[in-house]
Amino acid sequence: MIPVVTASEMREIDRKTIDDYGLPSLVLMERAGLAVVKRIIEAFGGNRKFLILAGGGNNGGDGLVVARNLHNLGLEVTAYLVSPPDRLSPDCKRQFEIAAKMGVKVVHDRTPGKSKLDESVIVDAILGTGLNKPVRAELARLINSVNRAEGPVVSVDIPSGISADTGEVMGSAVMANLTVTFGLPKRGHLLPPGSEYSGELFIEDIGFPAETLEDPTGRCSLIQRADASTLIPPRFRNSYKGTYGHVLIAGGSPGKTGALLLAGRAALRTGSGLVTLATESSTSEVITPSVLEEMLLPLEFSEGDYSSALDQVFEFLDERGDVLAIGPGLGRDELKRDFTLELIANTRVPMVIDADALYHLASLTEAGLKKLFERLRAPALLTPHLGEMSRLLKKGAKNLKDDPLEAARRFSLETGTVLVLKGAPTIVASPEGEVFLNSTGNPGMAAAGSGDVLTGMIASLIGQGLPPLEAGILGVYLHGLAGDLGAGELGEHSLTAGDIINHIPAAYESLS
Repeated sequence: MIPVVTASEMREIDRKTIDDYGLPSLVLMERAGLAVVKRIIEAFGGNRKFLILAGGGNNGGDGLVVARNLHNLGLEVTAYLVSPPDRLSPDCKRQFEIAAKMGVKVVHDRTPGKSKLDESVIVDAILGTGLNKPVRAELARLINSVNRAEGPVVSVDIPSGISADTGEVMGSAVMANLTVTFGLPKRGHLLPPGSEYSGELFIEDIGFPAETLEDPTGRCSLIQRADASTLIPPRFRNSYKGTYGHVLIAGGSPGKTGALLLAGRAALRTGSGLVTLATESSTSEVITPSVLEEMLLPLEFSEGDYSSALDQVFEFLDERGDVLAIGPGLGRDELKRDFTLELIANTRVPMVIDADALYHLASLTEAGLKKLFERLRAPALLTPHLGEMSRLLKKGAKNLKDDPLEAARRFSLETGTVLVLKGAPTIVASPEGEVFLNSTGNPGMAAAGSGDVLTGMIASLIGQGLPPLEAGILGVYLHGLAGDLGAGELGEHSLTAGDIINHIPAAYESLS
């Protein structure tokens, strides 16, 4: 997996490359500029005008390298230097001097005219990854002019105004069509709202020693296609349905039967040999005509008593169940709450906990939740979205948005569970403190039932033998990939949870 770094971690990579390995900073800057030029020509061709907005730091130096190399190709280039020449960093000053000697048109002006912005490909090299305070007013005005312009925008390293650590907009930020970054992706490229501002992201090798790009802490990584491919459970010629796991999904209630059915179908499509749907008897009767390939376990709940239903589930799991998924459409009444908490505390097979089961967990006090997790007899994987996570932590969703990575990491560390925090991107956190960002998925997946599909997929992968963490990593990637394939065929606006299930086979095929 490719590490995802903070600004300080990237600075340390730069320092090691320059100080320990002796690779000059101007060489890195030259290669960075050339990498941006390559992507610009690929995306927009050479029959365009180019406007370079260069700040006074090393990001501006990268931009001046871009200007010089575009100029050297015989293209029409104007560079706007938005910092006074006497306030440039040493490397930026050097690039300014080289550009001037080579005849690049450099204008000392922070306010290019609208017509100039509209007719040009705009290269944003104003602010880099070191930004840690709100953008100054005069630069904010320039950024707002860029965002109103008709010309396409290419950001160098990161869109100006985006925090490299959190993705936060620091007052004002450039909205790029594409961003070219160097060495490794930064968290701000992948976390919202920075992910929206970055456009299409390109990660370019500019010569950092390979050893410097390895993440010794394993704190944050990006899940890529190759990573997902290696996790796909094998299929054996000499096998039968029992070889690939028996998934029990507990859920469904009047008005919420679809969630249970979607989870079950997703588990089968993901490769489970057997799937049983455990639901209260009245619901079982309703959904029987829709159940063709799954099996049913009607649960007997009496007035105020869940003990019979609990005994049925435990007996099933003891005899033939490999994994339990609990929550899709389960219901939120007090009887289901007590049933859920008792089931989670005493189940001896791996669990996937979602939806209404998370709602019941959130009803516990902080101390009660801690005690429950300490009592667990089996590995657990939780799949909350941001709202459900905020209820679990007794915090507002706004607080989680500020640093969802750290919130997910801390929760998994403290509870000993695997956490799949659903969102854009989805985050997978391990009890060892590792955090993984998913790289697939699209806005069309913000549809009813999508989370139930993910629950069924992850449960299926656990039943096929993957540990919960690996099942979470492959599950979120495969789920997002199926959604991407579905959106490519049907469009994002028309995508449904059922479409995601239908594209699971194509997702598997594309990973093989």
